[in-house]
Amino acid sequence: MYSEAGFYAGGLIATIAFIWVAYEVWTKNYKLSTSGKVLWTAAAFFFSIITAIVYYFTQKRNEVSAA
Repeated sequence: MYSEAGFYAGGLIATIAFIWVAYEVWTKNYKLSTSGKVLWTAAAFFFSIITAIVYYFTQKRNEVSAA
């Protein structure tokens, strides 16, 4: 069976991923419209780890390469 610690670690990672995406979208990504920000935040709430990975490769890497 799965350990209880692994379950809580996964939840902690998912929470951190959600907070990171929401923070980045609402405070640092000025190019997105309000509806885009709401969509990224909703996606991060429901699919936090996957959304964090997709956000990094689609939005964050574009910022780094543009600089």
